[in-house]
Amino acid sequence: MSALRFLQEFLARPADVGAFAPSGRDLALAVVNAAEVAHASVVVEFGPGTGAITQVILEHLTPGAKFFAIEINPNFAQMLKVRFPHVQVVHDSATNTQRHLQSLDEESCDCIVSGLPWAAFKGPLQDALLDAVSTCLRPGGHFATYMYLQSQCLPSAHRFKHEIARRFSSVSTTPIVWRNFPPAIVYHGVK
Repeated sequence: MSALRFLQEFLARPADVGAFAPSGRDLALAVVNAAEVAHASVVVEFGPGTGAITQVILEHLTPGAKFFAIEINPNFAQMLKVRFPHVQVVHDSATNTQRHLQSLDEESCDCIVSGLPWAAFKGPLQDALLDAVSTCLRPGGHFATYMYLQSQCLPSAHRFKHEIARRFSSVSTTPIVWRNFPPAIVYHGVK
């Protein structure tokens, strides 16, 4: 059902959703492991969609860790609240993450996991979102996101790769996650 809903949202808002299917479990595991969620005390998820990665984050969170997901799409935000009633789901732009961290009495977080469609975003939005990541992560914090293989050649994807390299002390990528539709590469930055 969530795959059908995801496709419907993609057809209605392709630039915001960025994909026609939710992330598969293998990709979700690769992103969560890259972000080192299991070692984090404060975790934020950008663009959880229907919750494929959210589910894996919840499986890896340590007891007592703080976690919230921030979703701009109102339909996805409502679905997530129903699917994960114990998770704080914020209907807002990820550019406002700092405000939501402060509502948890936190100034920063240990990791940010992102399902945002970076290759679909123009430069100013990429910058605003990456600035939010840089502002909200603690020194040594982890940022993990992914990009679909077919997006790698787009100018916006090249721009994203340049900007992430400029903002983090180290950036690495995983091998291609072939067991995802479509295949994807995970990007991991350490502040």
